[in-house]
Amino acid sequence: MKYILYARKSTEEDDHQVLSIEAQFVELKEFAAKEKLEIVASFQEAKTAKEPGRIKFAEMLAILESGKADGIVSWHPDRLARNSVDGGKIIHFVDRGLIKSLKFPTFWFEPTPQGLFMLNIAFGQSKYFVDNLRENVKRGLRQKIRNGVWPGWAPVGYANNPKTRGIDVDSEKAPKVRKMFEMYATGAYTLHSLANWCEKNNLRGNLGKKLVISNIQKNLQNIFYLGLMKWKGEIFEGQHEPLILKKLFDKCQEVMSKRGRVQESHKNSFAFLGLLKCASCGCSITAEKQKGHNYYRCTKKKGLCQEKHYLREEALTEQIKNFLQKVSLSSQDTEKVLAALDNEQDKAREDAQSEIGVLKEQLAQVEAKLQKLLDIYLADALSTEEYTTKKQSLLSQKVGLNEKITDFETKGLSWLEPAREFVKSLNQAAKLIDGDNLSELPTFLKNIGSNHILRNRQFVFTPKTQYELVAERSEANLSNLQFPFWCAGEDSNLHALADTRPSTLRVYQFRHPRVFIRMQNLRSIIKNGHSARS
Repeated sequence: MKYILYARKSTEEDDHQVLSIEAQFVELKEFAAKEKLEIVASFQEAKTAKEPGRIKFAEMLAILESGKADGIVSWHPDRLARNSVDGGKIIHFVDRGLIKSLKFPTFWFEPTPQGLFMLNIAFGQSKYFVDNLRENVKRGLRQKIRNGVWPGWAPVGYANNPKTRGIDVDSEKAPKVRKMFEMYATGAYTLHSLANWCEKNNLRGNLGKKLVISNIQKNLQNIFYLGLMKWKGEIFEGQHEPLILKKLFDKCQEVMSKRGRVQESHKNSFAFLGLLKCASCGCSITAEKQKGHNYYRCTKKKGLCQEKHYLREEALTEQIKNFLQKVSLSSQDTEKVLAALDNEQDKAREDAQSEIGVLKEQLAQVEAKLQKLLDIYLADALSTEEYTTKKQSLLSQKVGLNEKITDFETKGLSWLEPAREFVKSLNQAAKLIDGDNLSELPTFLKNIGSNHILRNRQFVFTPKTQYELVAERSEANLSNLQFPFWCAGEDSNLHALADTRPSTLRVYQFRHPRVFIRMQNLRSIIKNGHSARS
């Protein structure tokens, strides 16, 4: 009788079960020599038997079916099969007489009803072992995720710690990942340009592979960088350190949803293509070159349109810069305002305590809602889908509140930093007016407002509250722009500004149309999103 020698280990990785195949072959050859078995072929493979589809196993069955061999020599039945399909094939081959003998050093088998029964039990035990192991692993993973520890490979910017079994920040890659989020949030970079930037700056995946567009898009949408984890459709809080703030993450999602798929560049480099909509029909504004000049017009994709005019790029640029002139601030004046904000910071830290108390109350309410939501879910009053959706919303609120509390505790009132950014943006407007790079204008316009349209050759858009305030005061007043810093205990009525003595009020004079923005007003604008009008 002719036999096939078959050995298998459960993993394809070379550093796991290294001696398994070699040890099996040595033992099986000694067993075959002792039993005086004729070996006509030998097969070995490193693949799990919990699923069907092993190549060498199929080749072995093909030889048995051709009649070139009559039996199999293996270490144990679990080496042949740990699933119902492959185990059934072995039993079926025995029933058909294609397998006349099965030899195992650790298991007895004869092709009799009793032998087949025992073989069925052996295969059943092997499958039970795999199934039970799978459930134990799943249970362990579920508990690990509940404890806030990610059970899989960490995304780029983090590293798996083999000692603690936790996730650590990768000190080399984390700053680059954070920079990638910041770049995309500006709206000036596409996924393709970010992929080129990653390659240029040697930012690669944890396995050393190059980051392609799909990888970057997935990373930009991954809430893992916020300190949250999504597992089996459910959101959990993680113990790992967040790489970015929620407001930066939300800004990236906003850019991605608004822009969709954007071309990296256009043949004729039209600066404002993709920015404008038609005021009459809502279609996009397209561009074309005629006689050496760029013109913008409605695409008219929805049919007839009242906007039949073309607007030359130079005229559009002039209209945009006219608005920017109203909200611009020179570099010298910007330094003065930033210095005034720095003086506000010490007092802001003291005022922050009451704000922190309010935020902590809100945080406690969110945590109570999370616990109540879990109780309702465990009582089978909510479906899994409803529970997951509401839990995600509450966890998002919790992350935002924690960030605000941290911001208050470390920096004082959170309006100061946005106020600085606002003042810096006014200075950026001044630089854009003097510059010739038109490609930077659309990004700036998107950051300071929305609903950019063309109506009768006129550029119109909706500025954010703070920019609208500055623009309105710029039009209404003609002398000079003032950012007064109010000392503690002084009159808060802006109308009294003209009568205030210089000894009790520090006033910064700027060479722009006259605008009164009190520090308290600036704080209100940034914090509440509306202006406190004098």
